[in-house]
Amino acid sequence: MRVKVLGTAAGGGFPQWNCGCPNCRQLREGKFAGVPRTQAQLAWSNHPDEWTLLNASPDLRVQIDATPELWPRDGARHSPIRDVILTGAEVDQVLGLLLLREFHRFRVHATASVRKILTEDNSIFRVLARFPGQVTWNDLRIGESASAGGARLEVLPLASSFPGFVSADRAAELNAAEASIGLRVTPESGGGTFAFLPGIGSVPDELFERLGSCDAIFFDGTFWSDDEPCGIPGIHRSARQMGHLPISGPAGSLERLSTLRRPRKIFIHINNTNPILDENGEQRKMVSEAGWEVASDGMELTL
Repeated sequence: MRVKVLGTAAGGGFPQWNCGCPNCRQLREGKFAGVPRTQAQLAWSNHPDEWTLLNASPDLRVQIDATPELWPRDGARHSPIRDVILTGAEVDQVLGLLLLREFHRFRVHATASVRKILTEDNSIFRVLARFPGQVTWNDLRIGESASAGGARLEVLPLASSFPGFVSADRAAELNAAEASIGLRVTPESGGGTFAFLPGIGSVPDELFERLGSCDAIFFDGTFWSDDEPCGIPGIHRSARQMGHLPISGPAGSLERLSTLRRPRKIFIHINNTNPILDENGEQRKMVSEAGWEVASDGMELTL
């Protein structure tokens, strides 16, 4: 299985369009030891003509243009994208679906609650039904396995909440356990297993054991410290309160996952304020010395 990292940043990308933080400002000025990043997006393939997307980022069109494997090959209308798997209903996880509306047939896999939010509550997603059978929706169930893109999916429950645009009354009607999920992905034809957890607030023991049997994990790298988001205008919650386990500090991901030896550990979904974006910085050095990698746009793994 080929796994391609199409984007690595948190919502807004890096630099974020309206952000003047030191990281974004210095990157624009050419004074930053780091690179621009599009919003977090993974893709995998077990066959050259078939690709599966993990989420659908707002930067998906740019990411497709930068990835020859995802270009059309046959006929006037064609795409090798066959499946899209959604881990939640946040804007930076689903907006890219609207970019796939151009008379292309594909399947979307999501929890029933996420499907209802998109197909019943938001009329804009009706553009995905421009002809009969354009998009087929398949429900993912917590704690059960599913198949998509030539791989077996293990759906991992994550303690989270529905996006802010979902009203409290509507959220009460939905299954809270289906708000956000993680995934373990194993090729049906044999090969290594990877886990995808771009947004996670804690790692209970049962999940820790599941991660220990993976060959690679793409893990939440949004914030370096728990209080980092408190310095962002308009945000008044800590990283954990936002559902993101910080990298540093007591019980942060560096400490919590320090005894995981088997998997290749890779941070993804990195916020523009995170100091690990500075490739010459002390925090980046600490991450590297702890055995972690920082994902980069265009990175590829073979499992």
